[in-house]
Amino acid sequence: MTADLSWMLEDIVSNVPRARHAVLLSADGLPRGAAEGLAEKDVRTISAAMAGMQSLSRATAHFAGPTADRQWNQTIIEFAHGWIFLIGAGQGAYLAAAAAPDVDMQQISFRMHRLVARLGNNLTSPPRVSAQEGDGADGASPARREGTGGPGFVLPDLDQVISEVRGARHAVLLGSDGLPRGATSGMSRDLADTISAAMTGIHAYSRVTSQFAGVQEAPEWRQTVMEFQHGWTFLIAAGDGAFLAAAAAHDCDIEEFTTRLHEVVPKLRGHEAPQGKGAGHA
Repeated sequence: MTADLSWMLEDIVSNVPRARHAVLLSADGLPRGAAEGLAEKDVRTISAAMAGMQSLSRATAHFAGPTADRQWNQTIIEFAHGWIFLIGAGQGAYLAAAAAPDVDMQQISFRMHRLVARLGNNLTSPPRVSAQEGDGADGASPARREGTGGPGFVLPDLDQVISEVRGARHAVLLGSDGLPRGATSGMSRDLADTISAAMTGIHAYSRVTSQFAGVQEAPEWRQTVMEFQHGWTFLIAAGDGAFLAAAAAHDCDIEEFTTRLHEVVPKLRGHEAPQGKGAGHA
């Protein structure tokens, strides 16, 4: 039987102002420990959702850019009422932490990584997801696949953002039903379909974790950000249940990029088809 490492997680909650919870989980979604304050059933739910989130996060690695090293670094989920952070914690184990909106991001990140270093060999669960998962089916670089699905599929407003922000790579608009409504000119229909499927799952897992960030009657999910060694992928709310998925190089100014993406959202809402409404924010 694996040891319960809950006592080690108190370091984050006790020493980071505005931190709320911390959970340690295996790659298969089994809890290895949790800081005080969460019911056992909630710890199990969070662990399962975070394992699924991590798997799908890595499945979007090729969207961030073509490279042999597609190492996943972290996933961050933002709600109006708080944050959730997910990082690796050894071989096939992960550390999740939740905090209030005004938490010191650098401080909680430092504490999480320091805890991972302390955990060391206590974590030996075999990884469930291979480093190569998420490759394109044909092996082609996703950055410049031929074709964009014909007239009407390319969204000029998104193209303008990609062209004006250094390091920006792709963007695709997803309807409330999870299907692509349009994309930038560097994307094929096949790539848009693949990324839309993964991002729909990421959004669903993000919603499941809302109570981990803090109890809220009507939680509002804002965005989920995935960092890789070679780049970033983003999923942001686009109103009326629609989403905007985007990707950028690791040296991109992500604050500028995400600001531009949020600014362009109102111009894209006319592309959301009327069917499938009701799958809005958590």
